[in-house]
Amino acid sequence: MLNQMYIDNIINTALTEDINYIDVTTDNLIDDSHMSQAYFVAKDSGILCGIDIAARVFDLAGGNVEKEILLKDGTEVKKGDIIANFRGSTKTLLKGERTSLNILQHMSGIATATNKCVKLAEGTNANITDTRKTLPGLRALQKYAVTAGGGRNHRFNLSDGAMLKDNHIDAYGSITAAVSALREKAGHMLKIEVEVRTFEELHEALDCGCEIIMLDNMSPEDMKKAVEITAGRAKLEASGNITLDNLREVALTGVDIISLGALTHSVKCFDISMKIKTAE
Repeated sequence: MLNQMYIDNIINTALTEDINYIDVTTDNLIDDSHMSQAYFVAKDSGILCGIDIAARVFDLAGGNVEKEILLKDGTEVKKGDIIANFRGSTKTLLKGERTSLNILQHMSGIATATNKCVKLAEGTNANITDTRKTLPGLRALQKYAVTAGGGRNHRFNLSDGAMLKDNHIDAYGSITAAVSALREKAGHMLKIEVEVRTFEELHEALDCGCEIIMLDNMSPEDMKKAVEITAGRAKLEASGNITLDNLREVALTGVDIISLGALTHSVKCFDISMKIKTAE
C-alpha cells in the first residue's frame, strides 16, 4: 500500500533531523568494524504496525545490518514479545534506533487505538474510519496504520472526493445551492458528502441526492432518528465528540461510518524498545 520512495523520503528526513552531520556519541565511541546483535521487544500489548518501515531505517542509516522480522503488521502482540532480531554494524544500529522506534511506536499506537474502536463496533453496521487530521508529511503512514488496526480510510486528500463542510455551506449560501454547483461542474464519477447539523439540513441533503451525509456532533438519540429518516437513501457518517466511552452507543444507532480524528492526531505511542543483546 505504501510507495517505497515516499517511505524513504520520510526516513531520510527524520535521520537528517536526528543526526544532522554527525552522531557525536556513536562516531567517537564505536569503530566502523564493531558488530552487535539487537532486538525489538514489546513493552505493552496491542497491534503491531510499521515493522518493515522501521527495519528499512537501518538500511538508510548506514546499512550492513541483517534483519529477521518475527511479527508482521496487524499482529496482536503482548508485552515481552520479540518483534524482530538484528545483527550487524553497531554504528548503524545505534544511529537508526531512535528514528526506527519513533516510526514503529507511532504507527503501532494508531493501529492499537483503531483496533479498540473496531472491537467496540463489532456486530453493528458501523465502520471505523480516520480523518484528514494527520501530522504533516505522515498521512500515508498514519492512514496505513489505521487499516492495520482493522479500520478503513476516509478520503486521503481534497482531490479524493467532494465534502461540503459547514464553512463551505455557510460561505456558498445553502446545501442545495452548493450541491447543484458541484453537480454542474464536476464529473459524473464524483460522490458528494455533506455535513449536516440539524434534521432540516438532513432533509435538504437527502433531497439533493447526496451519497454520504455526515451527522456533525449529534447525540446518539438524534443519530438514531437520522437513520430512520434516511432509510438507506444515503450513507450516514457520525463525527464529533465520539470517544471510547460512547462509541458503542453511537455504533448501535445504525450509522454506517464513525470517523475519529483522534486515531491520528493525538494517539498514544505503543511502547517498544531496542536492546543490544551481544557485541562482537
